[in-house]
Amino acid sequence: MVDSADPEADPTDPAAASQPDRAAASQPDRAALLAMPKAELHLHLDGSLRIETALEIARTRDVEAPRDVDAMRAALVAPMPCTSQAELLRAFDLPIALMQDAEALERIAAELVETKAAENVRYAEIRWGPLLHLARGLSLSDGIAAVTRGARDAATRTGTEVRLICTALRSHDPAANVELAKTAARFGGDGLTGWDLAGPEEHDPDPTLHGDAFAAARAGGLRITLHAGEWGGAAQVRRALAMDPERIAHGPGAIDDPDLCRELIARNVTLDLCPSSNWQAGIVPSITAHPLARLHRLGVGVTLSTDSTTVSDLSLTDEYERALEQIGLTRDELWTIDRHALDVAFAEQPTLTRLRAEFDTWRAGQA
Repeated sequence: MVDSADPEADPTDPAAASQPDRAAASQPDRAALLAMPKAELHLHLDGSLRIETALEIARTRDVEAPRDVDAMRAALVAPMPCTSQAELLRAFDLPIALMQDAEALERIAAELVETKAAENVRYAEIRWGPLLHLARGLSLSDGIAAVTRGARDAATRTGTEVRLICTALRSHDPAANVELAKTAARFGGDGLTGWDLAGPEEHDPDPTLHGDAFAAARAGGLRITLHAGEWGGAAQVRRALAMDPERIAHGPGAIDDPDLCRELIARNVTLDLCPSSNWQAGIVPSITAHPLARLHRLGVGVTLSTDSTTVSDLSLTDEYERALEQIGLTRDELWTIDRHALDVAFAEQPTLTRLRAEFDTWRAGQA
């Protein structure tokens, strides 16, 4: 959360939120950002498929798809920026078509953990929509088990802690999402700890239509987040609060509603922000204009993530670099945001206590 010299200051007073001297946001040292222990809470499995793996799966499963690296990259990486959120979401169609068996899901989950571990992401939460991967006869339980197995095995090899978030779709039948929640809850012991709702808000703006699924997920011990504000701005973020989430995926438009910002602070709801993806989807006009820094300086809890490693064609280190160079965070602010992720992560406290100590030890060594 924000550091403040005046704890009594109104968190939405523009004067209290004034930007620090931009000179403090010096050019980042790429090596230092790579070495920095990082936590990522907003990361989609189907948006993070390796190009080479996509080529192999397409060939071995006889899926209609490009057969060379450049063409496959063009198919999997969305334009930057897209003309609309709908264009961005179309970039997920091919990955989902390639992720229709247990072996593919297990491999892709493991490779994503390995990719994140290579840039010193010490804690990651990976989310995916299990109902999207049943087109070729895979059972729901077997599909979930494959992802948990791949993530767990790679976590063991790399030392990166991983938890999983089950994502329901707004466009899916509410009853099917209830069954999804009940099934997902049975994998809590395998690292599946969160519940999410995603999909185009313009067509299905009201999350309360899936209230029974949220209730089932909560009853099964899953912790609650949901996507909001990819369309509809602050009003959609406010709508999401009806589900009593701990975190909201995206929601940068909250900056336009001071009362909403105050409510997010009062309710301790964190926004899992993805500036590059938000620009890519047309939610913000540019990365420079992204309200990450302004929200943080107001006292709203925020974290920083890529959203999708492949669809957005970036690493978390890239996103951190852009936050410093283009958005204007200071190094101290970036550290505070990174460290805050461990206070709102969907993992058990002993694991988070250990990670906090690891992060704090690294930070102390930078002084």
